[in-house]
Amino acid sequence: MQSAETNTKLNRACLLLALRRYSAAVLNMEQTVLLPSLLRDVESDEDEACFQDCHSATGSSCKDLYDYYLMLKAVRNTVESGLITLDDRKTQTYLAQNKTLEPMLEADPEALFHFHLRGLFSVMGNLTKKSQGVTTKYMDIIGIMN
Repeated sequence: MQSAETNTKLNRACLLLALRRYSAAVLNMEQTVLLPSLLRDVESDEDEACFQDCHSATGSSCKDLYDYYLMLKAVRNTVESGLITLDDRKTQTYLAQNKTLEPMLEADPEALFHFHLRGLFSVMGNLTKKSQGVTTKYMDIIGIMN
């Protein structure tokens, strides 16, 4: 039998729960951010170094909070609908990454599953934190204290 501590740990790590947390964080972000355009040209606290490089170099891939806002909503829509839409640039990136992972595809299916599951948990956690960060920064911009 599993102990209560193990069950609690498993519940926190449940994929469905991680997806729900992310979805709830994005919903909260959408309900809080009434004027998304206020997020344009506002750098994320985590991306300050990238933004400093952006202003000195052209063609950099730095994102402002508005870009993150749009991306987080799009990812949530994909998570909730299950429909995956990739533009040509993202498809090419995906195909390039898969070529480097080809030897891994021949690995043990269970090991491959756990590898991707850990990655998914990591990505969902990062996206949830980013959504919460966009919400907090927006509240700072409009002058609402947490």
